[in-house]
Amino acid sequence: MNTVTRPRILVVGAGFAGVECVRRLERKLAPAEADVTLVTPNSYQLYLPLLPQVASGVLTPQSIALSLRRSKKYRTRIIPGGAIGVDLKAKVCVVRTITDKIVNEPYDYIVLAPGSVTRTFDIPGLTEHAFGMKTLAEAAYIRDHVITQLDLADASDDPAERAARLQFVVVGGGYAGTETAACLQRLTHAAVQRYPRLDSGLIKWHLIDIAPKLMPELGEKLGRSAQEILGRRGIEVSLGVSIEKAGAEEVTFTDGRVVPTHTLIWTAGVVASPLIATLGAETVRGRLAVTAEMTLPGHDGVFALGDAAAVPDEAKDEPGAVCPPTAQHAMRQGRKVADNVIATLRGLPPTPYVHRDLGLVVDLGGKDAVSKPLGVELRGVLAQAVARGYHWSALRTNVAKTRVMTNWLLNSVAGDDFVRTGFQARKPARLKDFEFTDAYLTPEQVRAQVEGTGVQNL
Repeated sequence: MNTVTRPRILVVGAGFAGVECVRRLERKLAPAEADVTLVTPNSYQLYLPLLPQVASGVLTPQSIALSLRRSKKYRTRIIPGGAIGVDLKAKVCVVRTITDKIVNEPYDYIVLAPGSVTRTFDIPGLTEHAFGMKTLAEAAYIRDHVITQLDLADASDDPAERAARLQFVVVGGGYAGTETAACLQRLTHAAVQRYPRLDSGLIKWHLIDIAPKLMPELGEKLGRSAQEILGRRGIEVSLGVSIEKAGAEEVTFTDGRVVPTHTLIWTAGVVASPLIATLGAETVRGRLAVTAEMTLPGHDGVFALGDAAAVPDEAKDEPGAVCPPTAQHAMRQGRKVADNVIATLRGLPPTPYVHRDLGLVVDLGGKDAVSKPLGVELRGVLAQAVARGYHWSALRTNVAKTRVMTNWLLNSVAGDDFVRTGFQARKPARLKDFEFTDAYLTPEQVRAQVEGTGVQNL
């Protein structure tokens, strides 16, 4: 008896791009047309732009972790694990499950949306002593760590140790770094009022970036406005400066300054997931080189998008322009890729991705914000309303919207409780402990795994 199997569509990654793609496939494909599988270490979609507000305690972690299993109507099979290699010739994705078992997942169509990881450099001590701001665990951990520094400073009788505990360094003048510094500075400013023995003047926040301007995408005026807001709050912004080396109790800047601190937060950009390197395909600055239809040239049924793909920006006249790694593009690319997968499945031609940027929003906490919706420059309360309105509307579920709005209202009325949840009672963790960038295979290991000759060595 001949058994007719449905085409297998495998989506890798549950970020903005991957989830939007899966939801679109579920809505537009009949159940008999294809089987859809999603590979992700966590069965939730993280709303990454609001991560600094989790670190500062304005939002609870679960309010921006949108469950993928909440609805009963979705039919996608979820594999809890991480894709660690792809064999394009054999059409197999190698997955390390959460039980640490390595399995081969065959596919007919694959959508690569593994996202990005924190970009690091060969700076002595960086990965051993810095925190990142890329995962929910990191945000929750950093909040505990910052409040712990206040407790330890309060308990110390050594003026030098107390001063070091109350200095904080954030590297990265983009959105993540600027919002992280702004939100956490508000947290420490409010919390120190509950510590009578601590001098609030000892709390110092440093925001540094090797670039000559803060958030250059905002333009000259808004970037300068953001820097002025941070300056009024006492955050020292240093541009054209980076880290020379990092230690457990001090950080050395490239301009020669040595800052005693126990807190180094590294947000100096992102790079494509290491999964892309396992394909052996052409890349553009580490991102997979794809067509405007988000297909991989020379490989049928392979699509890539989001932070991990260099998707041509057809809305710009600049030759070679690619879409920036933003949630705005990732969500729209996810829907377009789903349409293109369905078109290919049905024997129709795919269509290119074209989207004009709708603008940028930067929430600096409290009543401070700078926004540039549709090119209109806004500051203050109006910019704050636009920023939060945009984020709120972009949340995928009504449950998430309700939680976020409730958190915002409660925080504005009652403030924070400055509670530590106990992460610091365990072994200290840093940037290298959260993103598992050493878990990926080499192309040779992928081939060995697929052929069944190298399982013992993985």
